[in-house]
Amino acid sequence: MTKRNSSGQILVASVLIIALILLSTELYIYELGKIIGETNSNVLSDFIFAIRSGSHHIVVGSLANVSRGGANQTLTINLQKWVSFVERQYQFGTFLLDFTLREISPYSSGIRIFWGSDGVGVSGAYVNFTLELSDRGVNVNLPYTMNITTTLLVQGTYTGIQGNVKQVNVTCNLSNEDKPALAKDIILYYKNLNNWLVPGPSNNYTLTDYGNGTYFMSFLANISLDNVEISVHVSDQREIYVKTNVTCSEI
Repeated sequence: MTKRNSSGQILVASVLIIALILLSTELYIYELGKIIGETNSNVLSDFIFAIRSGSHHIVVGSLANVSRGGANQTLTINLQKWVSFVERQYQFGTFLLDFTLREISPYSSGIRIFWGSDGVGVSGAYVNFTLELSDRGVNVNLPYTMNITTTLLVQGTYTGIQGNVKQVNVTCNLSNEDKPALAKDIILYYKNLNNWLVPGPSNNYTLTDYGNGTYFMSFLANISLDNVEISVHVSDQREIYVKTNVTCSEI
């Protein structure tokens, strides 16, 4: 279970639309204030917040797409569309929104996909932005960073019951930007001979959600191999996909 999942492609068009709506609303308020001469620091702050919020939506949506088999270039393409839209909409003074994708290992084109066999899985995106705005006494030079990271940590143990029957216990911890996160979907696989199988009711499979990013799964299975290998695949609430394999330890 090491091949990247190529199914479930996510259309980021909806993400782009959400970001554009957010920005368009704040831009209208900002420009209206410029026309009637009543622009204040709160309106400017809201406008900048909308740009940062839109950037966040674009990076998250692009990572969700890439993590499900989309090309790494998806992030670049979507950011280029976002920057082009923002700059076209601004009608007053000088405005520049620029971005740089992180290229330092383990990132490539701003994307990090690491789905290991040691119980650690990471899907991440890292982008540096620079926002420059100059207009009627207003000068803004604001660098900001979007570091979006979904991390999955998995530990597994098993106990021999009788013959090849084993009791397998799996603990998963999911986080977004190092904070506990909730999963939208979790699929657990275990390996028997050359087959990856999903435990079901016949395996007495149970999944406990502790509500804090920790999930506990337990099942019984007839596994003829000496080593019990499992693979956990997770989609978080942002639709970002991550997975990892691990060999369970015997207790």
